[in-house]
Amino acid sequence: MPITNERVAGREFLRLLYADEYYPDHVVDKGKAILLRLCERIEGERPADLTSLYTLTEAATEEFNALNEDFDAAGSEIETVAREEIAEDFWFIASAYGFEDADIEKLIAVRDW
Repeated sequence: MPITNERVAGREFLRLLYADEYYPDHVVDKGKAILLRLCERIEGERPADLTSLYTLTEAATEEFNALNEDFDAAGSEIETVAREEIAEDFWFIASAYGFEDADIEKLIAVRDW
């Protein structure tokens, strides 16, 4: 399903991670795919409120939790720079879909990174 939100379609997700050799591109690609799937789910399910949005972001956050193993296997990890970049992209997605009042901590509340 192609992304129809123009702001999202033009976004370079995880930009800082791609720019830093510490984060292997093949693993960052998986993170980008998680974010794009989140966008597709938002567009497909059209959450009516923040509670519904947080349910979708929880599932995406769990995917990032699992991705941490891939980072570890590649000699990297989701550390401060990555945490902030991922969180910023979650908030960008929420705001791009009309949830400007979303709490960034609630968007990624189940993170273990």
